[in-house]
Amino acid sequence: MNHLASSNPSSSRIVRTVRAAALALACTIALPVLAGKVTPPQVPDNLKVAPGSRAFLVGHAVGTQNYVCAPTAAGVAYTLFTPIATLFNGEGDQLTTHFFSPNPNPLDPNTNPAVLSDGAIRATWQHARDNSSAWARLHPNGSATVTPGALAWLLLDVVGVQDGLAGGDILSKATQIQRVNTMGGIAPSQGCASTADLGRTAIVDYTADYYFYTID
Repeated sequence: MNHLASSNPSSSRIVRTVRAAALALACTIALPVLAGKVTPPQVPDNLKVAPGSRAFLVGHAVGTQNYVCAPTAAGVAYTLFTPIATLFNGEGDQLTTHFFSPNPNPLDPNTNPAVLSDGAIRATWQHARDNSSAWARLHPNGSATVTPGALAWLLLDVVGVQDGLAGGDILSKATQIQRVNTMGGIAPSQGCASTADLGRTAIVDYTADYYFYTID
């Protein structure tokens, strides 16, 4: 289900892709949420959440993993610069958006001199209803390749939260997040082989389930 665009795709194309996938999702997806209770997924041992954690939200993500051909210590390689995804519940209603952004937590400052930001750039989720947000980074050894040819499953530690403008706090209680049941999203193996390819972009479709946990 991978789709590759190799040169600066328009945002409208991405929006059309997400909308079409969301329509199909609303007719087919059934996430394990019963009477407000979220059933955690079965995961490898290194992706298990902290003792005492409770899953309080799960969303199915439909979107893209967006890469750019950039210099590396070994030459050049596709580097992820942001995901763009929307998370839906089992009825097809939008739950959150997902992207990269600076973490406002002063305890997580930016240390990359190439990035003009006070906070570290982290995976971000913003709730569609109350605008609360959470920022997370990879847990130590928190990655596992479960499905060949798809993104790794992840365990992420929340390192920043923010209430919505009106005090919404749905995501503010999050402590850890799992990314599981991935499909697609892997950077292409071609198109970034030399300095002549620097700046080339690759937009790769993906889906995944995200589970949000808290400790009461």
